[in-house]
Amino acid sequence: MNASLVVNPAAGRNSFASLNRIQSLLQKKSSLSTYITDKKGDAFDFAHTLKETDRLVVAGGDGTINEVINGLLSSPDQETRDIPVSIIPVGTVNVLAKELGIPEDINGAVQRIFSGSVKKISLGRINGRYFSLMAGIGFDADTVLGVKHDFIKKISGRLAHVVSGVKVLTRYHPSLIKIITHEKEMEGYTAIIGNARCYAGNHYVTLRASVSEHLLDICVFKGRTRLDMLRFVSGVLRQKHLEFNDVEYAKTSELEVTSENEVHVQIDGEYFGTLPVKINVVKNAVNLVW
Repeated sequence: MNASLVVNPAAGRNSFASLNRIQSLLQKKSSLSTYITDKKGDAFDFAHTLKETDRLVVAGGDGTINEVINGLLSSPDQETRDIPVSIIPVGTVNVLAKELGIPEDINGAVQRIFSGSVKKISLGRINGRYFSLMAGIGFDADTVLGVKHDFIKKISGRLAHVVSGVKVLTRYHPSLIKIITHEKEMEGYTAIIGNARCYAGNHYVTLRASVSEHLLDICVFKGRTRLDMLRFVSGVLRQKHLEFNDVEYAKTSELEVTSENEVHVQIDGEYFGTLPVKINVVKNAVNLVW
């Protein structure tokens, strides 16, 4: 097997320090070439031009995986777009690995690369960019934006998100967002568009979502006060939020989200931009190994 390894040394759990062990394990069963990213966008560029490999192994977090998937699928070469992707989860939270049941220890993850099956999963697509996990609109996107410029992330990604979330909450004055699907219209102040169940680790917002399903799940929070947001967060932690009368849940294949004000958006834990956005599901979009 010819394998290509892309490593993000800035990932959350010392992926660079583990590089030698990862390479040694992969070289026992494959002919390996390694690419180490230096800045945002490098993983995209590497995947976009990749050829003549049987397996693309990503040692990084969800942001690196997102870049790789977008790089592959934007390639004009069908063989590049079809390259199976394997994951060695060394990021801060590793949500996609949790969703797929990929071991979070390096030995187990490498073993899965060679023993797992190649399966197609569906993806979300937002204004032309793909996401595997979710698009977050409102509170959680504001939190991600705060982390983007916070030095604390260099020490602890989880701590940085908590600190940023507290800061966002202290100045919380959300704008109304409107969601239009073929089936219905919804309004609220924070929304999660899920392609997967997992969110921020072992928590679930879009509980009924699946990467194998050809639909996206929408969870809309309609409360607008700080106490409402704290209640929503508590509900998610306890898996009770879908019982709230001010939470709306739906499934759809495509939707449009707008607001009269500036509202931020994140995808797969990385800042994306602002509304408006158009989102749709792309069936059987990428090959993953798990």
